Amino acid sequence: MDITTITFATVIGVLTVVIGILVKIIGFPDQFRLNYKRKSTEGLSTLFYGLAFVSYILWTIHGFLQNDWVLIVGQGVGIITTAMIVSQIIVYRKK
Repeated sequence: MDITTITFATVIGVLTVVIGILVKIIGFPDQFRLNYKRKSTEGLSTLFYGLAFVSYILWTIHGFLQNDWVLIVGQGVGIITTAMIVSQIIVYRKK
């Protein structure tokens, strides 16, 4: 890609990927560590993390169907990180 062909859409696309990955490799693991340290997921929205998990799965499947490796990798990381938190919600929930 030549520097003169960079468009606004390209910049937005790159920022979307970068910020999305940062959320998944910094934000979710940080929440996971905090939950682990407290041995609690109190205050987390079970609905939000459940929906996020399903959303990442569906986007990853869509990526496979479209042969879009950006979607597959980016959303696949989301599956892993949200699955870790969903598993903590299950393990740490009050009986």
